[in-house]
Amino acid sequence: MSAPITDSAPLGFPETGKGLKGGALGLVSSVVVGTASTAPAYSLAASLGFVVAGGGAILAGVKAPAIILLAFVPMYLIAVAYQELNKAEPDCGTTFTWATRAFGPITGWLGGWGIIAADVIVMANLAQIAGVYTFTFLGELGWDAAGNLDSSTAWTTAVGLLWIAVMTYICYRGIEVSARIQYALLSIEVLVLIMFAVVALTKVWTGNGEDGSITPQWSWFWPGGLDLSTVIAPALLTAVFIYWGWDTAVSINEESDDPAKTPGRAAILSTVLLLVTYLLVSTAAVAFAGVGTTGIGLGNPDNADDIFAAIGPALFGDSAIGHIALLLLAASILTSASASTQTTILPTARTSLSMGVYKAIPTSFAKIHPKYLTPTVSTVVMGLVSMLFYLIFTLISPDLLGALVGSVGLMIAFYYGLTGFACSWFYRRTLHHTRRDFFMQGVLPSLGGLILLAAFVYALKSYAAPDWLQGADGNNVTIFGMGAVAVVGVAAILIGLVLMVVWWIRQPAFFRGETLPMRGAHDLVLAGVAMDPLANFRLPDSGLPDILIAPDMSNLPPGATAITTTGAEPPAVEREGEPPPA
Repeated sequence: MSAPITDSAPLGFPETGKGLKGGALGLVSSVVVGTASTAPAYSLAASLGFVVAGGGAILAGVKAPAIILLAFVPMYLIAVAYQELNKAEPDCGTTFTWATRAFGPITGWLGGWGIIAADVIVMANLAQIAGVYTFTFLGELGWDAAGNLDSSTAWTTAVGLLWIAVMTYICYRGIEVSARIQYALLSIEVLVLIMFAVVALTKVWTGNGEDGSITPQWSWFWPGGLDLSTVIAPALLTAVFIYWGWDTAVSINEESDDPAKTPGRAAILSTVLLLVTYLLVSTAAVAFAGVGTTGIGLGNPDNADDIFAAIGPALFGDSAIGHIALLLLAASILTSASASTQTTILPTARTSLSMGVYKAIPTSFAKIHPKYLTPTVSTVVMGLVSMLFYLIFTLISPDLLGALVGSVGLMIAFYYGLTGFACSWFYRRTLHHTRRDFFMQGVLPSLGGLILLAAFVYALKSYAAPDWLQGADGNNVTIFGMGAVAVVGVAAILIGLVLMVVWWIRQPAFFRGETLPMRGAHDLVLAGVAMDPLANFRLPDSGLPDILIAPDMSNLPPGATAITTTGAEPPAVEREGEPPPA
């Protein structure tokens, strides 16, 4: 149950108070938001086919569940990194803030850009799916004229843009409104996915499946025999996309009931719940549809964009009950895409809010609505930029939208992996304190970062192949003669570099370390309880004493106390002009 609503952020972390509504979300609400952000139904519909096959050939095939299981490993490891970093600094900027603390402003800025770019890119996919399934759902309700519009680029684009506008407004209205809507949307989604899996597996095991149906085998859950560079790496990044989104639970940390603990727990719980759901549904889909390249087979490139649309009619049939099941399936995809459209706006708006507060981007992005206590400029700009990006890509070529799933995987690997490395570096001088710290703050986050780095490099090589992605007409989807997936991913990072340099020239304060200085878990900071509560809402240029305290405490303000960033008491030291400590 969510914690009681309060009008201010919790005390104790003066550097993170930005005027957001503290205490608005509890553990269950955070898990719901984190799970809904991944859009389980939409993610499986749009991605499972690319895990099974890609580049004109079968990739994981029947071992798609093994890739799903393998992708969980770095997701869990990075979720641990999020949990550990959030304990030290529950800032809604997440990777941006933590990477800046650990590695400096350039790395931190690019980490923040990675979040923004990935979210903006994926919004085009989400909007497209929402637009298509709006008409599909209406068609299943019996409105045939509307149902026939699901193949109209103009109509689906218009409705997709409308979905972005609606969800942007909901995010603008308040975090609680967003969370309540997610309860309803996620419930529909999960129940329908379970129904799909149960019906599919029952038909296979009772011999009532399709010609290409396959009885599930334990070997499906082990990636043995798959090539690392040409199969596992690209399939793994696509599977990582399926999990992506749980970090929204951490990006709303400043609005939770316990910013230092609740978001991290919610992130880990979300990834575990997703693992169970994805293994069940992917196994059922592979078993019922098979991995053939014709018909409803998951290896058929015509089914890659939406496996549920291909499997649904064959699975549920033409009976009245089957029609209701198809209606529910269409509703689950629609609610999944719309829910994720909403929850994609949340972390991006809060990342840009944090970047605005610390002057890494224009300070107008730090504005908070006086009544709703939500980011105003950040939320609205996120919605508008997403709409513009979606419109441009659609006008250039609808086939390019298929390149976005893989390119988003590159961006995810970039900023998730960076977070893992930032965690280990931030805690580098305190890892030896306990065995638990050594593994949870050092080994596991670094391992997660290394896995994602390797996947990024290998997948980028595969994505750059001209024949990696084909359009509806069978032609290769390329940009400048290279695979569009690789070009979009690399271009997104390069655009970030250009924007960073432009802002560095205009406003260098952040890049000088003046607004968000580097620090580690071993550094001393002012204890929040020793400062004026109003300091929780300070901006970096408010003129209050420095947060970072020298090891000898020579700059500690009179009457204040210092603690490490993890809350531990520092060793007693003798200050100039004072008697030695007893």
